[in-house]
Amino acid sequence: MTETTAPPGPPQHGRLATADPDADIHEWLADWRRQAPMRVDVVPLAGLRGWRQDSDTGVLAHRSGRFFRVEGLSVEVPGAAVPRWDQPVLHQPEVGILGLLARRDGDTLRVLVQAKAEPGNQDGHQLAPTVQATRSNWTGVHGGRPVPFLHHFRDPDPRRVLVDVRQSEHGSWFLRKRNRNMVVLTDEDIVPPPGFRWLSLAQLHRLLRHDDLVNMDIRTVLSCLPAELTARAAGPAGDAFTAALRRSCRPGPGSRHHTGELLHWITDVRSRTEVDADRTALRGQAAWHLGEVSLRHDSGLFFEVIGVDVDAEGREVASWSQPMLRPCGQGVVAFLATRLDGVLHVLAHARVEPGFVDVVELAPTVQCTPATLDYLPAAARPPFLDQVLGAPPERVRFRALLSEEGGRLYRARSSYLVVETDDVDLESDQYRWVTLHQLSELLRHSNYVNVSARSLIACLRGLLDAG
Repeated sequence: MTETTAPPGPPQHGRLATADPDADIHEWLADWRRQAPMRVDVVPLAGLRGWRQDSDTGVLAHRSGRFFRVEGLSVEVPGAAVPRWDQPVLHQPEVGILGLLARRDGDTLRVLVQAKAEPGNQDGHQLAPTVQATRSNWTGVHGGRPVPFLHHFRDPDPRRVLVDVRQSEHGSWFLRKRNRNMVVLTDEDIVPPPGFRWLSLAQLHRLLRHDDLVNMDIRTVLSCLPAELTARAAGPAGDAFTAALRRSCRPGPGSRHHTGELLHWITDVRSRTEVDADRTALRGQAAWHLGEVSLRHDSGLFFEVIGVDVDAEGREVASWSQPMLRPCGQGVVAFLATRLDGVLHVLAHARVEPGFVDVVELAPTVQCTPATLDYLPAAARPPFLDQVLGAPPERVRFRALLSEEGGRLYRARSSYLVVETDDVDLESDQYRWVTLHQLSELLRHSNYVNVSARSLIACLRGLLDAG
């Protein structure tokens, strides 16, 4: 199967304005897609150029020994709805850099984004951070061109660093994968090279409402910016929801739980939860079939591992092959939100994923792939899924179809939602109401807030820029 990216149709997003103030950005991105097309062919795993499959274990690895490996994982979580399972997992111990270069123009913060093509992206090119690179990329293992602007993030002046923290990726698909999320200020008068563009923070926030436009890596970096900086940069408050959202981004009274209570809760859940995740062979995993073409579950659900050949203009390397993980179904990622004493709170889930470094991270209220639920025990159905899916339109404060990480995940997309509720009695051992400022404080540290929640945090802050 061959897929060549082409300019998409009119932008789709949750709240269309009568006249799109960012139409020129869409035109720029569509023009770049025409100038630097990407061709992706789905090919058998056994024929991937530069990759070898161990004859005994079935483990897939690059001949350089770098980049990443596809291995097996045997998981036990005693007491969970599914207490034991086997699965493939992407093992990439390298820590990559996701870096946004920023500058101040008066009261406006601008960031340098790039139109980056990834083989797994729905539309090929999406808006990405200034730098999005693994250690193998910047050390030249791929034999390609140097990564532009990397020097700003390798040894920055600490006084110019707004954000610098390691954060996780999807713990259900990656084993202890982390990236260094960075925002670094510059005073240089940088003229963007082809494929790069300066955008204001407000512009980038508005673009988050468009389907498949702002990639996962830039969303996670945006979420790590101080919440009060985002609130300060936003336009005037509109309705009561927006006013409550603005107060949620600022320190002060109004939070249902103080941050010390939340830290105690997270530590307690981590201490009470046992997770054994052992790396294993791919061959012989229960319910998984490894063939020459792909690696898939006997049910046809969850995900499969496929191979792709890629030809891409404008990348550091113009042609390569790799395995990718393709989810079998579209995800649903949602926060329930409510106003408590005039301050917006979201219902965070202390979620277990086998690839997390520290057992549990805070996740959205709902994070699942509905297509897989009929195969699983009834107890595995997320408690608030029906409330999210059945929400009336006026209660849906944000909705967009967003792509997940496109370098390793093929056509992985989720419907991201924020649904307002008046029901405040929803807390349990696994759920707590938290403010955006509290989440921002946790995001100054590693391993507290998962990547899906970080995307939704960026989207929520974006609602402050009514545009």
